[in-house]
Amino acid sequence: MSWTSQNPDVPDDPCGAGPGFTDWSGLPTPARAEAAATCAAWAPEVQARFGCFVEIGTAETDTAGPLAGLPYAAKDMFDSVGRSPGCGLPAAADDGPAPERAAAVLERLDGAGARRIGFTTMTALAYEPSGVGKALNPWNRDIVPGGSSSGSAVAVAAGAVFAALGSDTAGSLRIPAQACGVTAWKPTYGAVPVAGAMTLAPSLDTIGLLARSARDIQLMAPVLATGMAFPSKPPARVALLSDTVEASEAPIQAACREAVEAIAACGVSLEQRQGLPAIDALSDPLFLILQAEAAAEHGGLALAAREPTLARRLAKGLDITPDRIVAAKAALSGATAPILDSLFGEAGALLLPVMPIRTPPVAVADPASPDFHAATLYRLSAYTRFVNALGLPAVAVPAGFDDRGMPVALQIVGRPGTDGALLALAAALQARTGWHRRRPSNITDFPSPLAQRGS
Repeated sequence: MSWTSQNPDVPDDPCGAGPGFTDWSGLPTPARAEAAATCAAWAPEVQARFGCFVEIGTAETDTAGPLAGLPYAAKDMFDSVGRSPGCGLPAAADDGPAPERAAAVLERLDGAGARRIGFTTMTALAYEPSGVGKALNPWNRDIVPGGSSSGSAVAVAAGAVFAALGSDTAGSLRIPAQACGVTAWKPTYGAVPVAGAMTLAPSLDTIGLLARSARDIQLMAPVLATGMAFPSKPPARVALLSDTVEASEAPIQAACREAVEAIAACGVSLEQRQGLPAIDALSDPLFLILQAEAAAEHGGLALAAREPTLARRLAKGLDITPDRIVAAKAALSGATAPILDSLFGEAGALLLPVMPIRTPPVAVADPASPDFHAATLYRLSAYTRFVNALGLPAVAVPAGFDDRGMPVALQIVGRPGTDGALLALAAALQARTGWHRRRPSNITDFPSPLAQRGS
């Protein structure tokens, strides 16, 4: 299969799906109120089946605004007035007084008229990439939902909301996007405010979105990142990191190749580059910073009895000395410009799989299982964590299905501040393909206002 093929005949729905999801942008204004009410009524059923919410209840919002009525959920890591987030722990992470002000991202979405349906499950302190034990994957309950923004991805995939807030420190939006077959936006570092959000590793943390489509994210992103321009034109040139595809499992290769051809058919110039040496070089300093900052933020919590695996993970960072942290940050800072030049060249965006492996079974990712394979957890973020190390924006888009019928995702990565161009390219891809409209086939009773084909 040629990477430079310009195929004008990519079918509208290459998966052959029947009626699928609509997105918010595809709904006529008169239909939006019915869809929002349907989401609110459907969410308790989604919770009963997949366990993706910790709390359901519609927040009061303005009835006007650019997002008027849009049903969304928020990962359980954000302050809201009178409610402290649970942060994935058995008890609230903060036993102090309830917040008097909501997190900045909630204020912005609610102020724009979006309708918050509830708060979603997450892995403990957002520090685990598989999502085991936090929600069930609506495509297959025996496959992990991805973490740490597990519940947010499941809520979108199962039709309870049109979009959901999540966080991404090393891949926690993009990994569940692949697992659950939805679209994710990991913003440029610092573009979206983190005030009122739980921190894991402040040098790496970003707040972003999971949604049914890139064009829904295009609608919401300017509300969250108010200081950023969002051009509607995709980058003219993109670079495929071909060695990342070649190093992936065969079903990932096949799906991503088809998605790359669909992107080429959008009229962009496509070239191939090598990316693995640079990506691999960033892993050690990123992990050191992540472990040290997570331990500094949460190492004082008494977790050994409640969350022993998390306690062991945090303990790894307690012995990292300040000079090693300074050296790791200096290494990243000094490497950023040359690595960006080596990866991008003249290209405006990079293409690579979200993960080199198929989304793993629960048994492989569960430390309590005899089939547990720790290296698999490491591989989940093999292609995502370099993005956080460099502070880059990324969009994860559905890119077909593997040999088990589970979703596969492609990553579109840009230089800092190019979020709008990445979303425009993702939207152009989704205008030509139907992967993002597919809904889990084992859910046969979707309410009709949520199950129409997107326009």
